Amino acid sequence: MSIAARLVPLIVGVVGALSIAGCGKTAAPPNAGPLAVTTLQVQSQPIPFVLETVGRTEGSKEVELRARVSGILQKQLYAEGATVAAGAVLFRIDPAPFEIALAQTQAALAEEQARNSQARRNADRIKELLSKNLVSRNDADTAISALEASDASILAAKAKVREADLNLSYTKVSAPIAGITGRALHSEGSLVTAGTESSLLTTVTQADPLWARFALSASEFDSLREATRTANAVAVELVRPDGSVYPERGRVNFSGSAVDNSLGTVQLRAEFSNKGVGLLPGEYTRVRLTGGARPAIVVPQTAVLQGPKGPVVWVLGQDEKAEQRIVKTGSWVGEQWLITDGLKAGEVLILDNLLKLRPGQPVKSQQQAAVTSASAK
Repeated sequence: MSIAARLVPLIVGVVGALSIAGCGKTAAPPNAGPLAVTTLQVQSQPIPFVLETVGRTEGSKEVELRARVSGILQKQLYAEGATVAAGAVLFRIDPAPFEIALAQTQAALAEEQARNSQARRNADRIKELLSKNLVSRNDADTAISALEASDASILAAKAKVREADLNLSYTKVSAPIAGITGRALHSEGSLVTAGTESSLLTTVTQADPLWARFALSASEFDSLREATRTANAVAVELVRPDGSVYPERGRVNFSGSAVDNSLGTVQLRAEFSNKGVGLLPGEYTRVRLTGGARPAIVVPQTAVLQGPKGPVVWVLGQDEKAEQRIVKTGSWVGEQWLITDGLKAGEVLILDNLLKLRPGQPVKSQQQAAVTSASAK
């Protein structure tokens, strides 16, 4: 007999065994005795509200410092990465061209003021002569119009002086807020042009208070709102990558009003005191929200299996027979799963011998006292 012929029965037997084992809906043999299992009656109990998600820190204020006038960057007046006060001068652009422009506009204003004085004297003289009928009405109107035009010219000259003075003040680039400075994007001697990308000089970030942005699914956001209604406030904690908890607790200071269509999440933001800058903007961290309690069903994690259609548990059905149930799980609560759908209070959960169970298989149950002491074998 050939090797292939001898292997055929063996392969057929193995395939048949695997087919029987892999069919989740195959009932137990009718002559099989009840399988001994440990069970637990499911009860609803108050569970502290705890949610964890990934977040990222950012400054409560982040400002781009840009040159508002074009010129040569003459001096950098700060140390990169240093903390600066609001109003501190960080850069100086060469002021000479703007000082000249200011002087020119001031001279033009003085010239207009001289013309205005002459126009006013002419208008006064013409008015006096008109009262004696020594000049025509047309000459008087012309003199008055010339005075009015001179008054307007003075207003325009004053505006140009103000503009030149403002441009001169822009040669000192100051920090609008107190915060941490970024690196300088241009070295001294560089030409910066207002209104272009080269106008960006550096950034200033206010790190105290610090913000943490994060997102929750629509169902998690509903749970958060429910917890907010039952508790005075929901506390927010930051869990750093090394597992340590940031000592300052925060508070939610923004929540979105709509669910993101592409992600199915709601954006939120929390605020934290950050004296001494213990946290830096841009850090990835875990955001933990706690507060209040809610009635819920929890089961030991080992009682939940992963099936083709999602998480499943075994429950004691009618006539002391095993029944498989698809459930929806939430977050972990200690060493237990939060069950959001699929189980009801009063049902009996099977805790052990889960891999030996088949739908409809008779079982002999030994009930366990409480959820907190349950452990699947």
